[in-house]
Amino acid sequence: MATARMARTAGRSGTRRQGSVATAARGRNEMAGAYNLRSTDNRKINRKVKKEVYVDYSMIFVVLFLLVFGLVMLYSTSSYDGRLKYEDSAYYLKHQLMPTCLGVGVMMLVSRIPYHFYSKLSSLAYVMAITLILLVKTPLGMEINKARRWIKIFGVSVQPAEAAKLAMIIVLATFISKLGKGITQPKAFWVVLGVPVPVSLLVWKVTSNLSSAIIIFGIAFLMLFVSTPGYRKFIAITAAGVAAAAGVVALVVRAGYHSEMNYRFGRILAWLDPEAYVNDKGYQTLQSLYAIGSGGIFGKGLGESMQKLGFIPEAQNDMIFSIICEELGIVGAIAVMIMFVILIYRMMIIAQNAPDMYGALLVIGVMAHISIQVILNIAVVTNTIPNTGITLPFISYGGTAVLFLLTEMGIVFNVARHIEV
Repeated sequence: MATARMARTAGRSGTRRQGSVATAARGRNEMAGAYNLRSTDNRKINRKVKKEVYVDYSMIFVVLFLLVFGLVMLYSTSSYDGRLKYEDSAYYLKHQLMPTCLGVGVMMLVSRIPYHFYSKLSSLAYVMAITLILLVKTPLGMEINKARRWIKIFGVSVQPAEAAKLAMIIVLATFISKLGKGITQPKAFWVVLGVPVPVSLLVWKVTSNLSSAIIIFGIAFLMLFVSTPGYRKFIAITAAGVAAAAGVVALVVRAGYHSEMNYRFGRILAWLDPEAYVNDKGYQTLQSLYAIGSGGIFGKGLGESMQKLGFIPEAQNDMIFSIICEELGIVGAIAVMIMFVILIYRMMIIAQNAPDMYGALLVIGVMAHISIQVILNIAVVTNTIPNTGITLPFISYGGTAVLFLLTEMGIVFNVARHIEV
């Protein structure tokens, strides 16, 4: 009997031990399940965080504001000329509205394409830029206002110089980012600086568009400046450029004006003394200055410009800023300049926070393009530099220009989407 009791006691103890082990196992399994559940939840949360993208709403507002403002000012500036030439006051507005809407669509599409995709197309972009420029000399080339700078493809006119600006941004961003720290080597520096030279020369010689050639080289110069440590080389290059320009001006002044003089040299003389060439090279500049001066502080009012009534030739193109000054005054002109400053500042912020050097360089290239063009356009209109054909971004008339500018902005927005938040 004692043996039986001992056996029953041992059995109950074993059962209790087995129950305790089973309970402990269940507890461990529950804890493991809870841990796995928490890990899964954390992974889901992390995935949700990673899906969040940085959207610069202030930059979106500025771009849309400039586009809408540009269309309003384009209609105001060109309505008289459109009615006189085409019996349609909205002629220029209609022709600008379609590429603007298309450009907004392209901008939205490009903002969704990962920007590293363009590095694979850099060589093709360089070749295509040169090819499009050379096509100007073929039957596809078009002459508008005595300038042969366009080509017509499938019934659509395209200005190759605008495509070359975008291509150069992609090419240089790819080249410099691949060089990495090797950009500090003197040989690499001069090779990079030489990349835009063939394209700039072709734009200048083939399309007779010196201003676009300068802008293309300026884009490369600023991209290289940002990506290269040290300032001595850039100071030396800038000083040499200024000295060369001053030398040209001195030679032109000494030579004086004559009928066989290059028309660009004639513009230099008109820049120095526009009243002496009021019936020739200085006419547009003087009329632009009259428009700016007559606008005063608050302007004459939207649509009330007098200089747009045939006094300023093609006012909707390069000289549209003078009409802004006349109709909206200094206050309106400063407001427009502030919008461009905000746009450039927001792009600088995106470049500083870009995920990698390639993305930063793409944004810097676009920033350089817009800033150079805005500064040169306002400088021409105010007679700070000699007169040359440079449009005001997003505002001046030109379908190709606005289309490629919005494509560049799409790239900027895509880089912004990859910023960690």
